[in-house]
Amino acid sequence: MKGSHLRRLGALVAALALVATACGDDDSSSTTVAAGEEAATCETVDDVSVQLQWFAQAQFAGYYAALDEGFYTEECLNVTILEGGVDIVPQQVLATGGAEFGIAWVPKALVSREAGADIVNIAQVFERSGTLEVSFADSGITEPEDWAGKKVGNWGFGNEYELTAAIEQFNVPDVELIGQSFDMVALLNGDIDAAEAMIYNEYAQVLEAENPETGELYQPADLNVIDFNDVGTAMLQDAIWATADWLETNEDVAERFLKATFRGWTHCLDNFDRCVEIVLANGSTLGESHQQWQLNEILGLVFPATNGIGVVNQALWDQTVSVATAQIPELQGVTIDSAAYRTDLAEAAVEALEEAGVDVNGAGYERRTIELRPGGE
Repeated sequence: MKGSHLRRLGALVAALALVATACGDDDSSSTTVAAGEEAATCETVDDVSVQLQWFAQAQFAGYYAALDEGFYTEECLNVTILEGGVDIVPQQVLATGGAEFGIAWVPKALVSREAGADIVNIAQVFERSGTLEVSFADSGITEPEDWAGKKVGNWGFGNEYELTAAIEQFNVPDVELIGQSFDMVALLNGDIDAAEAMIYNEYAQVLEAENPETGELYQPADLNVIDFNDVGTAMLQDAIWATADWLETNEDVAERFLKATFRGWTHCLDNFDRCVEIVLANGSTLGESHQQWQLNEILGLVFPATNGIGVVNQALWDQTVSVATAQIPELQGVTIDSAAYRTDLAEAAVEALEEAGVDVNGAGYERRTIELRPGGE
């Protein structure tokens, strides 16, 4: 490890406070006090920024929690969270020096690496894919083979490969792939038979819409869901990336960033409502019940974490590479080298948190029952 820039006073007090935060009851005000805030003293503070994929929402709750609860500050970091958008590609922002860290799906980042971006996956925060194909129950679509002869929606822009891999794997004939907007309007209007959806976003959009036959909101029983994790073509999604060049002299900064970020995510396990509040306060335009749904499902993509939060699951990495190199034109025939990811920084961050009593695996996480309101309000 490179020479540390972090110096602290009262480390024991900080560690004990961290344990108290990790073990607190859900939404107790006592757990929102920044651990070690009385004792942490920094000789220097490192300024870093992290580029998100999209606007403020619970998909990124762990980062906002780490910022708002002072976890980054305790690691002597001044962190700026950069919101994403339609035209913002985090790995390109990294490659051009616009941020020190970026959140990106693994297959998309691998395409950028092949194009010359020297970026490295330093923490695989999501261990599961959130991608679904959703249809109405009366469509009869319950497994990939049922897409035969159907209009199957997808977003394109690199989001379609779990679907195309499943079509190929199950040898499904006569599938009409339809370009779909980043919403569920085409499904709701009956223009397509199945729609691509993230379990934490677009799937909820259907459940927030009124069923014209009942006058009530749609219910899960009204829908069929094909989950690519079950199909076997899921690919790893939200990971933290940094450039190899920057990491050469900033490993300590990266480790501290991961430690505080992981702590932010584990904080949301025991402080669910507080994390929803934080996301809303940071400017999310989505409603409260939608954000509750989203955080509930996002935590289910992060936890349980097989090797501790952020440490790559090798089998799922290999599956991602296999699907990506078979489906993505830019990666076909390409050998993904071992330098595309590293686990040492995440492992060090996980070890430090474990020593402080933090549950870094979240093995006991169970999804809550979320009552969605019309439009996600």
